[in-house]
Amino acid sequence: MALKDRVPKGWRRHAGLAALLLALLPAACAAPPPPASAGLAPPLPYPPSARERMLRLALAEWEEWGRIVVEPTAGPALHEDAPGGLPGPESAAASFPRVLAYWRATEEGEAAIARNRARYANALADPGAPASLWSEPAWSAAFISYVMRGAGVDRREFPPSAAHAFYIDGMMADARDFPATAPFLPRDWTGYAPQPGDLLCADRSRRPLAHWQARWAEIGQFRPMHCDIVVAAGPGVVEAVGGNVADAVTLSRFPADAAGRLLPRAAGGPAWFAVFENRLGRLPPWQPQMQPMAQPQMQPGGPLPPGTWRNAS
Repeated sequence: MALKDRVPKGWRRHAGLAALLLALLPAACAAPPPPASAGLAPPLPYPPSARERMLRLALAEWEEWGRIVVEPTAGPALHEDAPGGLPGPESAAASFPRVLAYWRATEEGEAAIARNRARYANALADPGAPASLWSEPAWSAAFISYVMRGAGVDRREFPPSAAHAFYIDGMMADARDFPATAPFLPRDWTGYAPQPGDLLCADRSRRPLAHWQARWAEIGQFRPMHCDIVVAAGPGVVEAVGGNVADAVTLSRFPADAAGRLLPRAAGGPAWFAVFENRLGRLPPWQPQMQPMAQPQMQPGGPLPPGTWRNAS
């Protein structure tokens, strides 16, 4: 059995991503550059329309991928794998331009795009051959970067990256250096109830960090992570859209307590790292618009429209 067949596909994806990122480092660079906001101007505030566009874009992509809904269960299953290790929706020819658009939102995407353009050409030439489009490297961080760019959030306020760990480092640095104007603030997932637009971030490494503040000791280094965009939340459940989940853009329904706070993940799988509070449209000169919302109309078991809360019943 080949070594690659003994390694879970999710780890192979991240190994490919780590190799891609290392290849982009200058030969003379002994270590990744530390993401620091020193010398940068403070981040700018954004109007509420930026958050609204984030949610619309995330849900529009989810719709285009077929409205797949998953409920993460106990066990060590890797969050970014299709069930059973079978080729997922990403391998379909129709998915080629979708994932390509996500990679174009990053600065590290050229190598991944070149490899998958070749795979796409082979698939077109021999439709019966096994397809491996976008099977590596992992593209979940590219999806988040695509949504942020599409929402009009500039790279100063959200540094796009092919790795979640590196844009997380940028958000943490802004929160430390510019707490009054940082667009995203790390929150302890055990005490903060996520809101629509927030980022749910999990540590996918074999030795997850015990707390988001432990990241400071290794900032600038690659760590396999994953983030989803919260689209609805409330007592008992947090619904979030993420890329490369089951090899598609998928809505995950995470269990929460009666106050809407996330419950711990099952042992052996991804562990919660932090919730990044989204303050787009919630800093001066804009303030939160706390207006009562009409009861949403939805199909049984379906997700809520963005920005709404699910009833406790």
